[in-house]
Amino acid sequence: MTARLMERDHFEMGLAPVADFAGADPVYSDVVNMKDHGKVRFIVVWGVGTTGTIKFTVNACDDVVPTNETAVPFTYRVTAAAGTPGAPTRTTASDGFTNTAGSNQILEVEVDAADVGATDKSYVRLKMDEVTNDPILGGILIQLAEPRHSGASHASAVV
Repeated sequence: MTARLMERDHFEMGLAPVADFAGADPVYSDVVNMKDHGKVRFIVVWGVGTTGTIKFTVNACDDVVPTNETAVPFTYRVTAAAGTPGAPTRTTASDGFTNTAGSNQILEVEVDAADVGATDKSYVRLKMDEVTNDPILGGILIQLAEPRHSGASHASAVV
């Protein structure tokens, strides 16, 4: 493959970094239209916050509002402050994932278009519910991968 990573995948700001980014229950990323991509990855990063925990779930949506939502399964991976990524782990739609308290972490949440399509929906967003309150500075980057159409530029999929 000769394409650069930046030509193959597409990134969008899902939630600009902000203090207490998961503090107003619930908090959502922007809605993403998956019709032109096979996968979406929500990359959640946060800094200092030694006691806060957050439950992450992914919702398939029927439109940009969204009017109707259905939780879907996803695969996640955590990279803690030491920098070694954990093993990818698949969740059920209802369980989602709750992080372990700690500063300076990266959470990757990968969603497959087939899981979203199984709900007869084509939009998706990440939901965060604070379990243990501790303000954390963080944000969400959205990576759209496996484009259905080739090309060096991609139209925005965030709506």
